[in-house]
Amino acid sequence: MFSTVLPYLLSGISVGGQYALIAIGYTMVYGILRLINFAHGDVFMVAGIVMVYITASGVPLYLSIPLVLIITAAVGFGIERVAYKPLRSAPRMSIMISAIGVSYTLQNLVLYITGGLNQFYPSIPFISDTVTIGTASTRMVTLVTPVLTLLLVVALVLLINHTKIGMAMRAVSKDFETSRLMGIKIDHVITVTFVIGSFLAGVGSILYFTNYSTVIQTSGSMPGLKAFVAAVFGGIGSVPGAVVGAFIIGICENLLKGLDTILVKAGLAKSMLGFTTFSDAFTFALLIIILIVKPTGLFGEKQTEKV
Repeated sequence: MFSTVLPYLLSGISVGGQYALIAIGYTMVYGILRLINFAHGDVFMVAGIVMVYITASGVPLYLSIPLVLIITAAVGFGIERVAYKPLRSAPRMSIMISAIGVSYTLQNLVLYITGGLNQFYPSIPFISDTVTIGTASTRMVTLVTPVLTLLLVVALVLLINHTKIGMAMRAVSKDFETSRLMGIKIDHVITVTFVIGSFLAGVGSILYFTNYSTVIQTSGSMPGLKAFVAAVFGGIGSVPGAVVGAFIIGICENLLKGLDTILVKAGLAKSMLGFTTFSDAFTFALLIIILIVKPTGLFGEKQTEKV
């Protein structure tokens, strides 16, 4: 029984770590701006496309990877400066519409560049290698992802709790206007937040597309939505909550994909029941349930509105 479950469990942990790196970007931006950056999933996709074209141009991988991360962070910086900064004092709905506009702009730009054709992600040595764990055969990226994710999360939490910019982030997330009056450079804090979120999305894209080896203009849509659900599930605005939510969603989603096989091999079902069809729907059903039962998520704090 366990030998049947193990491959899906390992895959779920890996995918959960990749969702976590995307979800952190959502939760950080929301924590400071109270804005859902709907373009974040597309930044993740752009990182994959950039990697494809950089390696295709002959740049060696040891230079391609840091270059992709720098370019992805620069894309996040550019989006914040062009699409969000001019609307800082605008109604929240205007900023949200701008975010949706950025999302479709990035998708159409990539569609124009690629012609809508699948772009094959390069094979990255070591993390693309196949390893055997017990009875399960998987790629090294499955083992690397949760470890790297946790290391990056620890580094981020240390940055937020023990540095000057981290202190500024916490102050802005608590009270935007008071922080401005106290002399905190709000624009600088927001820019750093977008850069960090985009950088982590770039790392997530390298891990994700190593497993799913093709990239198209819509490749960021579903992972982005699932990462958003993970952020809400864990308590949007909470970095640890986003990570926990992402791992839960990744594991549950992959176990559901393998549920038919697990039940048949365990003798609990005589034929495939088609549960795999609902693997994506499960994520959004979970979002509905968590919003009904605990709207603030697992680790979210209830917001008190001042009158």
